[in-house]
Amino acid sequence: MSQTDLAFADLLAKTRHSAVHLEMRDSYGIGEEAAEFEAWRSGWRPSPDPEAWWNEFHTMVREAVERGVAFRRARIVSEPVSDYIKYEHGCTYQNIAAGEAVRWLPRRKASDLTLPGNDFWLFDGEIIMWNHFTGDGGSAGPELDERPAVAKLCATAFDSVWDRATPHEDYRV
Repeated sequence: MSQTDLAFADLLAKTRHSAVHLEMRDSYGIGEEAAEFEAWRSGWRPSPDPEAWWNEFHTMVREAVERGVAFRRARIVSEPVSDYIKYEHGCTYQNIAAGEAVRWLPRRKASDLTLPGNDFWLFDGEIIMWNHFTGDGGSAGPELDERPAVAKLCATAFDSVWDRATPHEDYRV
């Protein structure tokens, strides 16, 4: 596990009520995911069998949900969507199988929302894990932030997006 994964696992293990994740990029290029995306572009599709794709992340999510953590992910996307978003949408059943609720918001419907400048995780409304990225979508490393006012901004931003967003099962790419 990378240091980022270990930091995330530690934060999630301590989470008692909620974990929310806001994604605002139209493409990412992170590690194994970048290779899988390229395979997807060539016609490969993930197996519907969880044994083929279940990993440590899914286990962490499932365990958190089982102990009562509400796990929500919202994605703000440009339309028409990028190939990466098509890929991500096609794999979201994996997040849902682990216990996440996922919604999608077209970027045009987010124009009047106050949003932070980076993707983030927010744990129990108090601890932020900023996800920083390079211009080509690679990880530039996480950053932890426990400033109450910034956590409140993130919680308000996430809730605003969530309220407008379309549930995964109803969003068409």
